[in-house]
Formats: sequence, C-alpha cells, structure tokens
Amino acid sequence: MSTSSNGTICLFDVDGTLTVPRGVITDEMGTFLKELKSKGVEVGIVGGSDLVKQKEQLGEDVLDLYRYNFSQNGLVAYENGELVGCTSLNDHLGEENIKAIVNWCLRYLADVDIPVKRGTFVEYRTGMMNISPIGRNCSREERNAFEEYDNQAKVREKMVDAMKAEFEHLDMTFSIGGQISFDVFPRGWDKTYCLKYVPESFTNVHFFGDKTHKGGNDHEIYEHPRTQGHAVKGPEDTMRICKELFF
Repeated sequence: MSTSSNGTICLFDVDGTLTVPRGVITDEMGTFLKELKSKGVEVGIVGGSDLVKQKEQLGEDVLDLYRYNFSQNGLVAYENGELVGCTSLNDHLGEENIKAIVNWCLRYLADVDIPVKRGTFVEYRTGMMNISPIGRNCSREERNAFEEYDNQAKVREKMVDAMKAEFEHLDMTFSIGGQISFDVFPRGWDKTYCLKYVPESFTNVHFFGDKTHKGGNDHEIYEHPRTQGHAVKGPEDTMRICKELFF
C-alpha cells in the first residue's frame, strides 16, 4: 500500500470546511485540493453525512478524486473508490432501541415551539441517527434563520441534554454539527472512527474542521493524539491554513 511521498495526509470535514453548510464545492476549492495533492499531500474526506449528500456537495466523482472517503464519520469507508468498511447502527443497537429513540424524539419535538417546522426530523443512516428540530426539508433561508435562533434559544443543546438523561443506558454520543441538527451514535463512533482506515505509514495526519469545540462533531478527532487539529471558520480559512503549512 503506497502513501504520499512525505507521509502526510489532510483529512477534511465538509460543511463549513470545504463548503459553506450544505453548499457545493467551488471551482476554486476543487483546484486547490488538486494543487495540495501535487505537493505530495494525500487528501481524505471525513463527513458526518452519508455518501449521497457528499456527492451532492463535492461532486459525483468524489470517490475518484480523493483516495480516502469517509462518510458518516467513517462508518462507511472507501479507499481508491472501493468500499473497505461499513458499520451498522441497527446491528449494534437493535430495532427496539432504535424505535425507542425515534418515538422519544417525535414526542419531544411535538412539544418544542420554534418559529418554523418542516419535515424529516429523524433521519436514519447506516451508522448514526440525525435529529433536526426544524426538519431537514427546510429551505436555505429557513436553515440560516434557525441557526441564528438556535444560537440564542439552545434548542439542540437542550434536546441533547434531555436525550443524554433518557438514554444513558445505551452509552451514546450526541454531537451537534452543521446548522440545524445533531448526530446520535454509539460512543466511539465519532470521526476518530475513520482513523482505523488511515495507515500508520502516514506519520503526519492533519484534520481540518469547523465544529471543533466540545460537543461539536469535529471535537474528538480534532483533539485525538494521532492528529494535528486545525479549527477553521470556513473554506477560505481552510485554504489559508493549508497554504501556510504546505505551500
């Protein structure tokens, strides 16, 4: 198995790091990542969303463009376009526990008063569940407005606290990311999960993410002893830091 010439790999979060939240990668960023690879730096994608959403944001050819692609925190892992790992939430928790979580969330959200509610409040993914108080079917304008409202009202933070108490026996992790939702998954299934697929021959592992604070979905991998973590404020910041490091 070959690695880059200098044993360096950069792992990038998607939303808020390579793109604006739920946005599409710009030509400038796409060109920049190609230039980064030309410097002998390997590139990997580490997103919380599923592969379908990654393709919407990064292009249908995302598996061909980047050697490593980790969707759902790495619970679905590809190397050189080939599936190398897939971990199932259903196998781990069982249907009864999943049903209990869904039922609880729907009852809780029915009593939450927020300015707008749309649809798809609970999204089941292969390795996690994504919970959105406003609903994932909201428009970009509604998404932005909810984020601003949530910064003050702490809707997601309060719901996470309630779920931690309710499902303490399941030993789950609750991770707030993006603008409108948070992820629920077994402890240890955060973005550090992807590192099991990154060969030890990569002696310099850099991670770039925007939700690196405690409780954010980039926090664990940002602080992991194997990575050099970089907190970014957006795609432009990502490019700036990379240029300072590698160009």
